[in-house]
Amino acid sequence: MSNYKFILSGGGTGGHIYPAIAIADALKVTYPAASFLFVGAQGKMEMQKVPQLGYSIKGLWISGLSRKISMTLLFFPFKLFYSLFQALFILVRFKPHMVIGTGGYASAPLLKMAQIIGVPTLIQEQNSYAGVSNKWLAKKAQAICVAYPNMQQYFPKERLVLTGNPVRSDISELLVDKNVALAAFGLQETQPVLLVLGGSLGAKKINEYIAAQLPYFKEKGLQLLWQCGSLYYEQYKSCQSKNVKVLDYIVEMPLAYSAADLLISRAGAGTISEIMLIGCPAIFIPSPNVAEDHQTKNALAVTEIGAGAMVIEKQLEMEFKPIFEDLLDNQHARQSMKVAMKSAAQPNATAAIAPLWKLGCCGCKLPCLHRQGPQPGPRQMARAADLLPCPRHGANSLCGGLSPATTQL
Repeated sequence: MSNYKFILSGGGTGGHIYPAIAIADALKVTYPAASFLFVGAQGKMEMQKVPQLGYSIKGLWISGLSRKISMTLLFFPFKLFYSLFQALFILVRFKPHMVIGTGGYASAPLLKMAQIIGVPTLIQEQNSYAGVSNKWLAKKAQAICVAYPNMQQYFPKERLVLTGNPVRSDISELLVDKNVALAAFGLQETQPVLLVLGGSLGAKKINEYIAAQLPYFKEKGLQLLWQCGSLYYEQYKSCQSKNVKVLDYIVEMPLAYSAADLLISRAGAGTISEIMLIGCPAIFIPSPNVAEDHQTKNALAVTEIGAGAMVIEKQLEMEFKPIFEDLLDNQHARQSMKVAMKSAAQPNATAAIAPLWKLGCCGCKLPCLHRQGPQPGPRQMARAADLLPCPRHGANSLCGGLSPATTQL
């Protein structure tokens, strides 16, 4: 049987959308006859991005939970209940074999309703600090795919699988010769390139700081490839010059990464995973405006192993230049950072996640009936690379014969 049906939900930002797209693309390769449906939040960027990438999508009337007393907060319970009924209608009509959530406003009501009616669910948690929604959904998920070790402090350890974060397949496969990339953006071969990424929508404080420091970057002999975001392009497009290329959104990210010598970026989990893969020395400026301050935690997780540097946004004026100059002027520091990034990269994350949807579909409950040997200790969890034959059903069963073996972290 290959005509499986999958519903995927991830949105709000590119960091939730592109992992879902990557998983769908991998499943499509394995199951060409499969059907796919995405579910997003009405009015959010996934409603445009997903159809552009060839998938159908339906929108739920849902938004984030406001931390402030407002009309948005008062409406939230009504939106949540309404979105649960919308999700039920979608699930009953589409009849998926599995629902996969990568985060975003629509994931929580969709996966919760799937769990209520008995449809298997898989969660992909990108961050080093678990969000409220995923913790809420975790107990009834068939598998929880994570990118960082020690996530058993947030989730049931028996359902965890350490896979890494799925990234767009073309990122690592389509890196090109540096000179080709420079020519594509109209940049010179004689000067290093600083790539600035503030997220798909843009980052106000990063944009303000970059604009104010353009004379400084010129003095340092740098060219800038600056993604300012769709919300800020009109404000900063006048900064365009021979050595400064201002873009609202970079579609060809492999070209941008190929051109870059140094990076300034937010610390979204998906972006960090991509940067680890390409191994470009980077300074991360975490957004302070995200739930549970998870971007700071993501940045700390990589800077602690030397795979990047971090500057807190409110400390930009005081801390950025010393850190930046140390990286710019110290070839050994850049090389050490590249090595640490490559060591931390998990290039096979998407391929590891794709087969895990079968876990639990035949009635086996991950991992007790599949695990060989003793149950794991408190610091053990499954790793996708350690899948073993299922002793109960074999390799040809609906569960795929997959059995996560434990690995000490």
